[in-house]
Amino acid sequence: MSPRGRSPPQFMEKPVSRAALHKENLVQTAMRLFRRQGFAATGLQQILTESGAPKGSLYHYFPGGKDALAVAAVELAGRLISEELDRLAQQVESPEALLAAYADTLGRWMEEGRFTSGSPITTVLLECAPRNEAVTAVGRAAHDDWIRIIAEVYRTAGLEAEEAQERAEMAIISFEGALILARVRESAAPLHLVARRLAGLG
Repeated sequence: MSPRGRSPPQFMEKPVSRAALHKENLVQTAMRLFRRQGFAATGLQQILTESGAPKGSLYHYFPGGKDALAVAAVELAGRLISEELDRLAQQVESPEALLAAYADTLGRWMEEGRFTSGSPITTVLLECAPRNEAVTAVGRAAHDDWIRIIAEVYRTAGLEAEEAQERAEMAIISFEGALILARVRESAAPLHLVARRLAGLG
């Protein structure tokens, strides 16, 4: 089943309970801004202004300031990608179909955002890892989970565990790089190229 026509997971607005509204708005806003303009270029005042959260809630929920927000933002973004990969994996019948569906999904997100942002966690990791151990840990966990989901599809298709793991790692490495090239070229073509070439490995 093709993922076309489905709205992407919202890396900025996700329904939350009223009790957690300020906290979730802070995390979702930080995630969106970090993804678009980077960690260093995003100030706490901008996050507060765009989230609509009071200043007191920022230091109540995130006494570690922007570094703590980065941990929460990477964790949330990683989980949203895992959920989307899980959904796609349940709909396809082969690793090749999963790669094509994921490329379609990533390409659509990029196009809808007019290529102003890339991977939801890479911009933060490039600036914060390995200096910030907590950010590094949640980034590693996110990538490991994405790889796990893809590797399971390869194993279901009959590959041995080690080969499935390596192919899944190669897929994530390739897609993350393709997101950068897609942003620079303002084209989803690099994502589809990755899917085709990885599928061609047989």
